[in-house]
Amino acid sequence: MSSSSSPSSPLSPDSPDSSDSGLSSSGTDLLTARLLLRPWSDGELAAVLDGTPQPHWAADFPADGDRVIAGFTAENPDARGVYGQRQILERDGGRVVGAIGLFWPPSDGSLEIGYGIVPSRRGRGYASEAARALVAFAFTAPGVHTVCADVELSNPASGRVLEKAGLVRWSGDDRLARFRLTAPDPAAG
Repeated sequence: MSSSSSPSSPLSPDSPDSSDSGLSSSGTDLLTARLLLRPWSDGELAAVLDGTPQPHWAADFPADGDRVIAGFTAENPDARGVYGQRQILERDGGRVVGAIGLFWPPSDGSLEIGYGIVPSRRGRGYASEAARALVAFAFTAPGVHTVCADVELSNPASGRVLEKAGLVRWSGDDRLARFRLTAPDPAAG
């Protein structure tokens, strides 16, 4: 792991800077204007699963969903890969404020995305910013042409996050709305 993955120093001075609207990657880290999307380390997974708060976590991290994702990530080697699960950190201060990830491997060229931001950081556009970055990154994976997500109808804010990331609602039922974004076919250009 690079020095930028160290819990005591989430952002190293030699990390590349990104523009306000751009996305850059440093190894396996993804940087947006305000966020760092960093793969889970063994130490971070253990701390979440053991319930051991860390000084660089937001006061309300981890939320229930973060605990579920930490357990899933710890038990599934594919979730630890380049296209797997990540923590969301504020670049300003390095606080862990949520989790986001792709559920690898793809199924017929499609990857599912999931995310969550702790309550104290909601309403700042973090989920949309992180989702846009990860959706763009997903399309760099070999053979991936679609990113999708299911959202409970009782959570309309999550649907708005997906729409801001470019996904469109294409299906649903009385409980779920299904969203997806398919990359344009390069042969059709």
